[in-house]
Amino acid sequence: MTVTQGHQGERLLTPGEVATLFRVDPKTVTRWATAGRIGSIRTPGGHRRFRESEVQQLLTQLTTEATEPVRR
Repeated sequence: MTVTQGHQGERLLTPGEVATLFRVDPKTVTRWATAGRIGSIRTPGGHRRFRESEVQQLLTQLTTEATEPVRR
């Protein structure tokens, strides 16, 4: 696996890597980016990359929401 670095040295993830973290299809990650649910960067070749910190933040947020007890 090749590690891609962003402008400030932050690791950039491929749609496949993000999909693995969320256990979804890579096309789902692309749809999230298109819908603005997660930010993405385009490489000079037109490929999407995702900031690792933003991905981890969203993953933490969704995991927290999923484990909170239901309030009635």
